[in-house]
Amino acid sequence: MKGAVFAGGRTVELREFADPTPGPGEVVLEIKASGMCGSDLKFYRAAPGETARNRGLPEGNPVIAGHEPCGVVVAVGPGVDPKLARVGQRAMVHHYRGCGVCPHCSTGWMQLCLDGVAEVYGITGHGAHAEYMKVPARTLVTLPDELSFETGAAISCGTGTAWGALKRLELAGDQTIAVFGQGPVGLSATQLASAMGARVIALDVSEERLARAKEFGADVLINPTKVDDPVAAIREATHGLGAHASLDASSSAEARRQAVQCVRTWGKACYVGEGGNVNLEVSPDMLRRQVTLIGSWTFSTIGQAECATFVADRGIDVDRLFTHRWTLAQAAEAYSLFDKQTSGKGVILF
Repeated sequence: MKGAVFAGGRTVELREFADPTPGPGEVVLEIKASGMCGSDLKFYRAAPGETARNRGLPEGNPVIAGHEPCGVVVAVGPGVDPKLARVGQRAMVHHYRGCGVCPHCSTGWMQLCLDGVAEVYGITGHGAHAEYMKVPARTLVTLPDELSFETGAAISCGTGTAWGALKRLELAGDQTIAVFGQGPVGLSATQLASAMGARVIALDVSEERLARAKEFGADVLINPTKVDDPVAAIREATHGLGAHASLDASSSAEARRQAVQCVRTWGKACYVGEGGNVNLEVSPDMLRRQVTLIGSWTFSTIGQAECATFVADRGIDVDRLFTHRWTLAQAAEAYSLFDKQTSGKGVILF
């Protein structure tokens, strides 16, 4: 089979790989949809020769990209519990492999494995930008019949990450949340928070992304480059009190600071954007306002399933996140466009 590989220097190559065969406890998924995630761009942009080092892999060990997998089980290895996987099952993949038995793995948080994450699919282990993908059966999450494979791919990372953060924030329908950054994760947070009944203030420096946020349920739009003080603008929109909660999906140091400052006394701020730093005045920004700061790293298998059920039960059109649909043969073109970070979300379909 062919698989898409980040070859370094903003290049994507299609390379030949053997069709996978499931071992004990494993399954093979025929991929139907494989989403493109902003975190892929770190490896896409890496200079030639740095790609493997960034992943902790030896040179000459290409890894199939893509960590938002969704498809159908086509082969089951020995010892797989039929309650976990069966041929013909529509499934998403929790895109981490841990030991499977530690306190975190056993509760669905394999990315927090006490032995260290053995593989992150699409980064240190073969991902979903290929026709087939082999994974442990315990990483499968059933895709409800009401949902498309594209929606399943989104929930497998970006939309699921937004869901995990909103649950960490304990967002309620009578609250206002400020969402910083309206890329795929931020836009998912806007869509889900709106469906939960919350009032959403969406912030982004792109007018195109703000327009999409309005379509996805945002009640107030703020472009930080066009107001004197985004925090003051949020307070003005919340009767001078500030938002009940905030979520930063931008990874911008300034946005992260504002996400803490914009919440009211007893408010909560959550960071989901990877990397970078933030500078805060601890006393005025946090201590003397009883502000809670939360870090949220993706989601558990249980959370992934709960997100899918929520989306299915409420008929949320997650497919609208995708502005571009590609074939595997178009992977290089797809990432070249995605690299500009001005469009919406892309997905590779099979």
